[in-house]
Amino acid sequence: MEATAEQVAEWMLEKVRFAGILYQEEAVNYIRTNFGEQFIYVNENGNASIDKNVKKVFKKLHSGKVAWDRDGFFWGWT
Repeated sequence: MEATAEQVAEWMLEKVRFAGILYQEEAVNYIRTNFGEQFIYVNENGNASIDKNVKKVFKKLHSGKVAWDRDGFFWGWT
């Protein structure tokens, strides 16, 4: 069965909830390996990033309890 953006976002939220932090690079590698390449794209800076729809669902799921750290390239529990 094919993974959904919701499943990827739920995994991300559980990682942040459990560890308190989720690095972009770790997330990209895990998502690519376990959910599929369709959830990864190359952004305007040439870096692998997580699909915008996944991030949209993730944002809805965490309801402001997770913040993105631009300097450290990670999400952290607030």
